[in-house]
Amino acid sequence: MRRLANCSFALLFAPALAVAETPDAPAGVQASPPLAVIEMYTSQGCSDCPAADALLKRYLDNNNILGLTLPVDYWDYLGWKDTLAGSRNGERQREYAERFGIGTVYTPQAVVNGAAEVIGSSASEIDRAISATETALSISRVPVHFWHYGNSVVIEAGSAPQDADPKEATIWLAVVQKKIEVAVKGGENKGKTLTYYNVVRELTPVGVWNGRPTTIRLARADIMRPETEELVVLIQESRAGPIIGAARLGD
Repeated sequence: MRRLANCSFALLFAPALAVAETPDAPAGVQASPPLAVIEMYTSQGCSDCPAADALLKRYLDNNNILGLTLPVDYWDYLGWKDTLAGSRNGERQREYAERFGIGTVYTPQAVVNGAAEVIGSSASEIDRAISATETALSISRVPVHFWHYGNSVVIEAGSAPQDADPKEATIWLAVVQKKIEVAVKGGENKGKTLTYYNVVRELTPVGVWNGRPTTIRLARADIMRPETEELVVLIQESRAGPIIGAARLGD
C-alpha cells in the first residue's frame, strides 16, 4: 500500500451540461434499487494495485454493486506515467482524505458509498464497509431513474424519504469505459499488462438535489466519447459525502 501526504486543492464545480423539462420516465424504466458504490483509487505505478483491480472485477459481477475505477497520477514520478489517470481523481480522493481525517491519500484505496474508506485489496474490509454503510444509509436512499430520451439522457432523482433529514447533494455523471488493458513499460509494474474495469474517464457535477424531485436532461453528443460504454449517475451529499443514490443508464 502506498501513501502520499495530503495537500490543499480546489475542485471547480462544473456547470450542468443542459437542463430542461422532459416527459415522465417511460413505463418500463423503474427506479434503481439501492446500490453499493465502490470507488477504487489505483495507479499503474503502484505494485500493490493489481490485486485490488482484480478484486474490483469480482464485485462487478454483483448487480447490486456499482464499482468504479479512478486512476490517480501522484505516483507518476516513480518511473511510469499512468495512461488513464486524471488530476481530478486525486483531488476527489484528497477531499475524502480530509473528510475521513486520515491525513494522506494512498493506493489502492476503496471508498465505499462515499461513507467509509478501506484498503482496496482487502475483500474482508470492503465487505464490512458495504454492510456498515448500507445499514447507516438505508433511511437516506433516494430513488433514481436514468433513461434515454431521443438524443438526450435524462436523470430523475426522487424526493427524500419521509423520515430523512435531507442535505444538499451533488448530482454527478460518470462517463465509464468498461474494460481497458495497459502494457506498462516502466516503474514498479514494468513488463506487466494490467486490466482495469469500469474506468471513469470523466466525472462531472451536473446538478444539485435538495430533497425535492429533480430532473436533468443532457444532450448525448455533449457527454459521450468514442470509447464510452456506460454512464453512471451518483447522488452524493456535498461533493465528497455519503452517496445516497446511484444508477447506471438503462437500469
